[in-house]
Formats: sequence, structure tokens, C-alpha cells
Amino acid sequence: MTESSILNSIIIPALVPVAAFFLVVLMAPRFIPMLRRMKFGQEVRDDGPEAHLKKQGTPTMGGIMFLISVTVTVLIKNAFAPEPESLMVLFLVLGFGLVGALDDWLKIKKHQSEGLNPRQKLLLQLALTVIFALWVYYHGVFGGRILIPFGALFGSGLKLELPVWLYIPFVVFVVLGTDNGVNFTDGLDGLCSSVTVVTAIFFAAAGLIFSQGVTVVSLAVTGSLMGFLLFNVYPAKIFMGDTGSLALGGFVSAAAVVSGLELFIPIVGFIYMIEVISVIIQVSYFKLTHGKRVFRMAPIHHHFEIIMGEKGETVTEPRIVAAFTCTTALLGFAAFVILLFFTS
Repeated sequence: MTESSILNSIIIPALVPVAAFFLVVLMAPRFIPMLRRMKFGQEVRDDGPEAHLKKQGTPTMGGIMFLISVTVTVLIKNAFAPEPESLMVLFLVLGFGLVGALDDWLKIKKHQSEGLNPRQKLLLQLALTVIFALWVYYHGVFGGRILIPFGALFGSGLKLELPVWLYIPFVVFVVLGTDNGVNFTDGLDGLCSSVTVVTAIFFAAAGLIFSQGVTVVSLAVTGSLMGFLLFNVYPAKIFMGDTGSLALGGFVSAAAVVSGLELFIPIVGFIYMIEVISVIIQVSYFKLTHGKRVFRMAPIHHHFEIIMGEKGETVTEPRIVAAFTCTTALLGFAAFVILLFFTS
């Protein structure tokens, strides 16, 4: 390898997570007090766990910090060595992050736990997703092609190749479903950040095989979230808000789509999926039975939080975060093994 190729393919990517980490760490001591002065405090839902009421007023919109960090590091990397796929992922991360920021700002302005109404949020996300899907289909490495887990067991040529009129609805389903799952996961101190760090490491490794651009963004997200976790672990000094959780949902889904790994999301993103499923089950059963519940509270992390509290445990959030993160790490490793040895 030449010195130039070593610089572009090894040294610069290795510096990306380090730079992203320190950008967040340097921003936080000034950014958090600024949010307090501006009274950008969290609005806690009245129907949530009682223990969460003490979090009322904790600075939110902390996702802005890692959005800035990811954007700066990815753009600097592209200045040295352009990676079109990294810009595709960054587009959805920033787009969904801006939707989340608008939602957070309206919550703060109206002093309530809902900002944008569901219709407004859906329309904005839908427009961004369609643009993203068309960009990937016509200019991405895996546009229209989807890798099948264990596909190699059935023949090296087994993969889904969708026409544009099927691919766009499929991507919309994947992106919006994943984004909702990540958003629901942001309910305990450090939970969404910790789970997504592990998920980002999976996509960074997968990107080495399929898309260097996805690796770059994934490393930037990994470093940024590790810096953010210093201030977001229990008891959190700052929350990411929808600014962060929607942006991270955009990252996970975009990284999967650009790499052709949409069908791996249920494996590496199992926690996101189970959070969504728990809400669907809870709401559906509540309506069918006129008031009965399957879980003590949904999403499912609150179910475990309440059960542990009833058993007398006073500090429940870190244990749940650790369990969900370890689960994601094990499934992420399994997904990578499947991808490496059993996927065509």
C-alpha cells in the first residue's frame, strides 16, 4: 500500500472516533449550562414511572452535541477522501435530527410532553425517507439489492433485488419502523446511547466488507456517543431528546439500507424491535380488553423498571441498561458471524 492509501484507508478512519469523542467532551461543559440558562428542560410524562418525575427540568436536546460531532468528523473525512455512501447516511441522520429538534423545541415552548403531532412528524420523516431511498437506489452500491441472512446456505446468488416501485416502500417501512424503535428505547438514562454504540460498532465492522462510507459514519457515531455517555449515564446530566433519538434511528436504518443489511436489523437491533412490539401489544390488548394490560408499563424497559422497584431495588436503570446493552453486544456478534460466513 502507498502512503496515501494507508492515510486514507487506515489512519484517517482510525482518527474519526477519537476526534468525535473529544468534540462532544469539549462541547458538553459549555453546552449543558447553556441549555439550563435557556430553560431547555425535559418535560416528563405524567403517566410514566413515578421515579422519573425527579428528572423534570433536566436539560434536553443534547443530541445536538453528537449531531455536530458526527457532521464535522464525516465532512472532514470526506474532504480528504470522498465517501458518497457516508453522505447518504449523514443526510438521513441530519434530516431526522432536525425533525427531532423541532419536536423538542415545540415541547419546551408549549411546556408539554408532545411537540409535533404524529401526522406532522410522519409526513416530515416520510418525505426525507423517500428522498434518501431514491438516492440510494440510483447511486448507492446496494441500491435495490438486499442481502439475505444465511443466504449462502441456499446458493451464492440468493439475494433480493427489488424494482424501484417495491424498493421505496420497503425502505420506508424499514426506516420508519427502526426509527420508532430507537425513539422508544430512549426512556432510561444512557439506554439508547449504550445500545446504539454497540449497534454502530456492528455497522462499522460490516462497512469494512461492504461500504467504507458506512464505516466512517459508524465510527463517528461510536465516538460521539461514547463522549455523550459521560454525561448521559445514570443519573443523567443531559438527555438527547428526540433530536438525538430520531437522528440515531436515522443512522441505524440508513446504515443498514446503504449496506444492503436491512434484514439484519431484527438481529442486531433486537432491543429496538422488542421495544416497538411491546408498545403494539400493550396498546392492542388494552383496546381489545377495554383496559387490561400485558405489561406493567410499555415500552418494555419500564415494565422491568417497575417490577424491580416493587422488589425493593432502589437503583434499577443501570442494571436494565447493562442487560439490554449486553444483549445487543451478543446479538451484534452473532449477526456479524452470520454476515461473514453464511451470507451471500
